Amino acid sequence: MTASTPTSPAPAPQRSRLSLYLDLIRFDRPAGWLVLVWPTLVALWVASNGFPGWHLLVVFVLGTVLMRSAGCTINDIADRDFDKHVKRTTKRPITSGQVSVKEAAMVGLVLTLISFALVLSTRWEAVAWSVPAVLFTILYPFTKRFFAMPQAFLGIAFNFGIVIAFAAVTGEVNATAWTLWLANMFLVLAYDTEYAMVDRDDDLKIGMKTSAITLGRFDVVGVMGFFVLCWALIAWVLAPYQLGWPFWLGMAVAAAQIGWHYTLIRHRTREGCFVAFSKSHWIGAVIFAGVALGFALK
Repeated sequence: MTASTPTSPAPAPQRSRLSLYLDLIRFDRPAGWLVLVWPTLVALWVASNGFPGWHLLVVFVLGTVLMRSAGCTINDIADRDFDKHVKRTTKRPITSGQVSVKEAAMVGLVLTLISFALVLSTRWEAVAWSVPAVLFTILYPFTKRFFAMPQAFLGIAFNFGIVIAFAAVTGEVNATAWTLWLANMFLVLAYDTEYAMVDRDDDLKIGMKTSAITLGRFDVVGVMGFFVLCWALIAWVLAPYQLGWPFWLGMAVAAAQIGWHYTLIRHRTREGCFVAFSKSHWIGAVIFAGVALGFALK
């Protein structure tokens, strides 16, 4: 009786380029673009005093998704060496060598050009604001090397949708727009600090700067403070629009969610903090629902 010859493990199946590109832009994780689209739609509705029309709706929803996808490619190119040392990111397409830097750059460029073409169908003021939006999107990943609160820089990049929405509708960016911009800045600081809390141990090892590290033991207090400031600013700036019970119901549900976030992050577990981040888009969703229904019923 002969001994059986050991067999080598079967090679991993070859993935299509499309599958890899979809991974690159986080296609399977819509939470990343949903946190962007809801505040942008709130701005669009407020600037338009109600439904903005199908053209602007399509432009801003599609443009938000495309620019977030382009931002993912830029982020992964910039962080390709750091991602090798973070548990959650070791298998990303660029870091794992499945997609080259040149390929990823081309994907990001194509997505950015399509997004820019969409903005060109609106007012020139919106087009002008889209230029710094792209620049901040490109610069953000590099701020994590030296800036103590890179989430603030991310907030600037993410908030251009609000500014561009007002510019596209009215041709100007007024005080209401900037207040909504500031409110969303605090929202970004809140949910992206939750995200940073997931990777804090890895980031400390590789020398990455994040708000979770900068805030230290005050991280939970900081996140909750950011959420409260966001909620208060939105309530203050939109109260004069008299959107009635739908708006205040949406704000009440948002407040309840903020309380739930505290229960998720108070023990600082990776699992709890990641769930908090991944569900944070629902805060923007209920606020937008209240705004949209409030305008519809006026």
